[in-house]
Amino acid sequence: MSGPRRPLAVVAIGGNALIRDSDHLSIADQYREVTLAVRHVADMIERGWDAILTHGNGPQMGFILRRSELSIHEVAPVPMDYAGADLQGALGYMFVRAFRNEFRRRGIAREPVAMVTETLVDARDPAFADPTKPIGSHMDEARAKHLAAQQGWTVKEDAGRGWRRVVPSPRPLRIVDGAVIGHLAREGYLVIAAGGGGIPVIEDGRGDLVGVEAVIDKDFASSLLARGVGADLLLLLTSVERVAVDFNRPGQRWLARMTLAEARRHLADGQFDKGSMGPKIEAAIEFVAGGGGSALITNPPAIARALADEAGTRIVPD
Repeated sequence: MSGPRRPLAVVAIGGNALIRDSDHLSIADQYREVTLAVRHVADMIERGWDAILTHGNGPQMGFILRRSELSIHEVAPVPMDYAGADLQGALGYMFVRAFRNEFRRRGIAREPVAMVTETLVDARDPAFADPTKPIGSHMDEARAKHLAAQQGWTVKEDAGRGWRRVVPSPRPLRIVDGAVIGHLAREGYLVIAAGGGGIPVIEDGRGDLVGVEAVIDKDFASSLLARGVGADLLLLLTSVERVAVDFNRPGQRWLARMTLAEARRHLADGQFDKGSMGPKIEAAIEFVAGGGGSALITNPPAIARALADEAGTRIVPD
């Protein structure tokens, strides 16, 4: 598939984007949402882009862990690194099938491939000393503490809604499979990789990789991957067409473009919620500051217009 160099984008889509609402949680429902997202990414391919697609898995991880909790009296619980691998396979299969069907319908000579991807984190990351990321279902205090003692979990009360298991969310240091992912993308394959931020692994005293019970932010991992493969664009997909300051307040203002300095200032001013837009802005800053061309934040239907600077928010160097 070698040929003239095409621009390369890392496209990050959230796990929540695959769930329309609480009435559409089935695998079939999620696959329908995948097919919609795939159409918009396929538009990019037709316009001359190479692409690596990353995806979140937060809700899906919750489903796996809930099943594990319900069957814990009969089978051992699923370790989080293996659950992440399960989801990279399952969601990767959804995306590969959807892309293959879409490419065939459009006559695009392109092959999709999904890669189980490991992401290296630091065993000394402060996140391991203070787990904060809730996963799994809500429980009453007695059951939560019983499982914590039985399974070695950390549990915390969750804003009056019950008790939940919490795990660390360390910063990604390196996409272990990054060189292979970049090679495949430059050869023209549509690569689905780093699902859920990648399977978190640490290096032990011998230098061996060991899976850990943690979650990695998908946007931070996508930014790291994009820098590692020399991507021209980091495209972060969300539920809104553009980023706003003073969001949902009287002075709300949509932003078509931000320099690094402006993005850093708005972030420092608390304009972007840590649980939603904040990580995307941080990831965009890291990519552009690290030598990437630009980052773009928009929703899937607006991709084509955003690439033409008619929609979306583009973060550019100063």
